Amino acid sequence: MPSLRILPHLLGAGTLAGAGLTAYAAWEARAYTLRRYELPVLPRGQRPLKVLHLSDIHMTPAQTRKQEWLRGLAALEPDLVVDTGDNLAHRDSVPVVTDALGPLLDVPGVFVHGSNDYYEPTFRNPLRYLLPDTGKRHVHVPQLPWPLLSQTLTGAGWRDLTNRKDTVTVGETTLAFAGVDDPHLGYDRLDLVAGPADPTADMRLGVAHAPYLRVLDQYAADGYDAVLAGHTHGGQVCLPGGRALTTNCDLEPARARGLHRHPADSRPGDPGSAWLHVCAGLGTSPYARIRVACRPEASLLTLVPRT
Repeated sequence: MPSLRILPHLLGAGTLAGAGLTAYAAWEARAYTLRRYELPVLPRGQRPLKVLHLSDIHMTPAQTRKQEWLRGLAALEPDLVVDTGDNLAHRDSVPVVTDALGPLLDVPGVFVHGSNDYYEPTFRNPLRYLLPDTGKRHVHVPQLPWPLLSQTLTGAGWRDLTNRKDTVTVGETTLAFAGVDDPHLGYDRLDLVAGPADPTADMRLGVAHAPYLRVLDQYAADGYDAVLAGHTHGGQVCLPGGRALTTNCDLEPARARGLHRHPADSRPGDPGSAWLHVCAGLGTSPYARIRVACRPEASLLTLVPRT
């Protein structure tokens, strides 16, 4: 029977294709990329401001290539660093992360934590991310040394935005911030940062690890000009062209990464709306270091005057 004779060849071809895709996905997970965006959010007449958005580094001590690439971002000479969490993936990673940040810690910065800063990573079936969220969170595992991470970053002068507001002046620009603890774990306390954004600031920025709609809705309604988040990994394993299949939260896949508006159908100047930037992040789980059509990234956002 010809069909039976062909079957081994088909199986062999399928095995080779699967091996090739796996090899490519492992390579792409290490193809670190810098994205650049321009946000018209400053008052007229002010000089542009360079903001480096870092997220989802998921660092382990052995990831020397990632450490070297991250260290090289200091050459961008940003005016401000915003770190939206999930820096850790190993209990010994705090000194590794801070060493890789290097001179960036001398730049004004703000940060929040994500779930992977709090708890050790565990092996999970990647396919479960394509299923509806059951609400189950893996919090019954050993904690990571997130207090040491917080102390190290604040000791360098960065502002901890965990469920709090703050104000940072960078050059001639005053920025009003609101930040929440990780919404994916339900640690966000929106009541603690609720209320109109500071109208006297030159620019207002909301920060969160995971871009859940409840957080985005409040920031936009409270008058924040832009919101920065991570968590989604841009979908991590995407269809050709980078179309995400999932975001691991209630944000729709079409906005899994990049620069968008919130609400999605709003335009600049609409009341109760804001820019939304979701960074696809630099890492993955150490148990599944793969990416497809979604390279690991950091973003350089240039804030410019409104037209």
